[in-house]
Amino acid sequence: MPKQRQLLRTLALQRTAHLLDTLLLKLTQFCVCVLGSGPWRDCQHVLDSGETTSGIYLIRPANTNRLLQAWCEQSHEQGGWTVIQRRQDGSVNFFRTWEQYKQGFGNLNGEYWLGLEHLYWLSKQSKYKLRVALEDWQGRQVFAEYDSFHLEPESDWYRLRLGQYQGNAGDSFSWHNNKAFTTLDRDKDSYTGNCAHYQKGGWWYHMCAHSNLNGVWYRGGHYRSRFQDGVYWAEFHGGSYSLKKVSMMIKPT
Repeated sequence: MPKQRQLLRTLALQRTAHLLDTLLLKLTQFCVCVLGSGPWRDCQHVLDSGETTSGIYLIRPANTNRLLQAWCEQSHEQGGWTVIQRRQDGSVNFFRTWEQYKQGFGNLNGEYWLGLEHLYWLSKQSKYKLRVALEDWQGRQVFAEYDSFHLEPESDWYRLRLGQYQGNAGDSFSWHNNKAFTTLDRDKDSYTGNCAHYQKGGWWYHMCAHSNLNGVWYRGGHYRSRFQDGVYWAEFHGGSYSLKKVSMMIKPT
């Protein structure tokens, strides 16, 4: 009998150890590994502190206790870029509510939206420029850069403020300048309907859009849909072509 009890205890311990190993493996797979110590004001502050590796860092903008994690791109155009949006494989649904766009969502190692409230506090602390990087399904890469970028507070619906354009992608964003943000449950665009419903993502819509980087990620480029709802930049392949990779990033000027 004692031997049987000992055997049962051993088997129970083995099962527990196996469960713990499985749990640890899952936690490791989904771990968001933060680099450095921080927090920093933004990714330029990270770079200035000697952290030159691209990855996830802890950020706390000036004049707020709001902590956030963001991907810092340190190898692109001299580094210091805080990535605020990224699409690359369709793994994250961007047809979301106002609250979700406000707080942010997605996977910092893949597709994500940093969050409108985070963007407001980031862009409030200094003068920032915006860089939009686009890649089509043939591997062609282009960019659009705006020499200033900031958002108004939520009381003004995170209204977009953009500066002058330069780049080789064509300017498909200035048409959205001074426009409020619209989501599926909060309609602030200039159209009679809700542009976010038609284009399947939150954006600074006008009537409706010359660009929407938060639409449906269609595989292969050209797509068929009742509405113009892909991930598109009208000056680069038009509205019926869904881009393969896009990212939006900011850095102080």
